[in-house]
Amino acid sequence: MKITRIQAFQVDLPLHEGSYNWSGGKSVAVFDSTVVRIETDSGLVGFGEITPLGPVYLPSYAAGARAGISELAPQLIGLDPRDVDVVSRAMDVALKGHPYVKSAIDMACWDLLGKSTGLPLVTLLGGRCGEDFVLYRAISQDAPDAMAANIKGYRDEGYRRFQLKVGSDVETDIARIRSCAAVLESGDVLVADANTGWLPHEAARVVRGVADIDVYIEQPCRTYEECLSIRRRTNHPFVMDESIEDLDSLVRALRDDAMDVVNIKIGKFGGLTKARRARDLCAERGIAMTIEDAWGSDIVTAAIAHLAHSTPTELLFTATDFNSYVTVSTADGAPRRTNGRMSAPAAPGLGIEPREDVLGSPLLDCNG
Repeated sequence: MKITRIQAFQVDLPLHEGSYNWSGGKSVAVFDSTVVRIETDSGLVGFGEITPLGPVYLPSYAAGARAGISELAPQLIGLDPRDVDVVSRAMDVALKGHPYVKSAIDMACWDLLGKSTGLPLVTLLGGRCGEDFVLYRAISQDAPDAMAANIKGYRDEGYRRFQLKVGSDVETDIARIRSCAAVLESGDVLVADANTGWLPHEAARVVRGVADIDVYIEQPCRTYEECLSIRRRTNHPFVMDESIEDLDSLVRALRDDAMDVVNIKIGKFGGLTKARRARDLCAERGIAMTIEDAWGSDIVTAAIAHLAHSTPTELLFTATDFNSYVTVSTADGAPRRTNGRMSAPAAPGLGIEPREDVLGSPLLDCNG
């Protein structure tokens, strides 16, 4: 099997809630998704997706993804997409860095690997662990009472794990955490995610101000060293996210005992090939994981579902169902949440059929 054509499409993904707000006044109302389509000489076609969380969250942006894919595509024509490690190395040779650019291509290659074997990716990524897996709901930054009300509403939809978007002034963030903790029920899990939004002295005040609350603290500060300092001065369970950029930073964090939970974003690692390596390393070390991406639609949600469902249940802290946040469906057959949980599709590959009417005409079309 050989790659004969690579196309890229752009899709707008508006939000049901109108906007998604997090630390530093950052906000996105419509996400800019790039979908990759890979054709092969066998007639099989694979799909992948990358959707950055705007240009101000990680060093990634939607137009950059498409520019990078246009650089990579000619270098990949003629390769066997089933050789996912070979393709991954070829992309690293052809384009230094920019892992998010490579993620949708890598995802599409995995989709083709699954389709060529007749197996769902959950099987190829290690095997289905349990009947389903638990999801979390991100609670967009708002007034304390409004965020607490949102938790009540999402609990009615079956969610039991909630990630609060904090990272503003100390007093308000303490009030947010306390208000939300007050509406929790037995078995609920609360995470206060600052998305790098606190200075170290502010983070120190927050963890002291909620010392009596059962809450996880996630990525309180901008740098790894600042987060590690806060980790060492609090008894709260600790989550690392933005500081874990690749396998090297993950190894460093494991060595330093920098976290109890780590967020593995598929796009940040450069696709399923490297995200799987990170997942397996954490599993060996007994570190719990959130499996997710920066954002996405049905295609990314399917990839998350396969990686999450093949992660040992006891080590899967939670995962994300991004397709429930957005108003546009990009594929049929995508996994859907049921009572706050989800399962990976059983059909071959990603198990989804992208909707050509939604994708529209390609912005990039490389066929050699």
